[in-house]
Amino acid sequence: VDSQTLWDQIERLARILGSAKEALHAYVLAHTVIGADETRWRLLDGKGKDVGEAKQWQVWAVAAPDAVAYCIEDSRSAEAAKKALRDFRGVVMADGYGVYESLAKAPGSFILANCWAHVRRKYIDVEHAFPAQVNEIVDLIRELYAVDGLCPTGPPGDDLRRRLRDERSRLTVERIKAWAITAKTRALPESGLVKAIDYMLGVWRGLMRFLDDPRIPLDNNGTERGLRGVV
Repeated sequence: VDSQTLWDQIERLARILGSAKEALHAYVLAHTVIGADETRWRLLDGKGKDVGEAKQWQVWAVAAPDAVAYCIEDSRSAEAAKKALRDFRGVVMADGYGVYESLAKAPGSFILANCWAHVRRKYIDVEHAFPAQVNEIVDLIRELYAVDGLCPTGPPGDDLRRRLRDERSRLTVERIKAWAITAKTRALPESGLVKAIDYMLGVWRGLMRFLDDPRIPLDNNGTERGLRGVV
């Protein structure tokens, strides 16, 4: 089949499905807590040095518990993120990418919550060099998940989750902070362990958001799962 015919078919399909895509995006942004993430999108672009040369764009995703919407943009810039998040004013769960923090600082913008799974991965990446220290911090992070595991998912578990996080998770977070301060003083300044600690402390305010709002999940894994389809 000629490539132009394929293109014409896809373009026509996009017209038919366009309103549904827009409605889905609006549905996600109507939630009070959403996830946001982005990943690479390879573009076959004939404008490069060689015809068909792969060029990298980005797929931006915004996700609710039961839906995900995508935007394909040509960059990871703040402007690209704005097209996905639009005028959202609730809570955004995201990783430590600086664009989200920058947008959250704007007057009247969203509240940024950060992902504990990303923190954990930073430590796992250096486990081979710091097995004892990584084992300590991973065990502490596991305690946060154990507390949430006692609660029903979604709104039915909000009251219990609020109480248990207040009674147990706050203490664990304090222990994590104390561990980080001590471990950092005992490691070489440029070591992988210190870099992992600095990442965690750099997003600390966002990491603590879940303590005050039972609707906020511990991580952004739901949004990442939503990106698997396009990946």
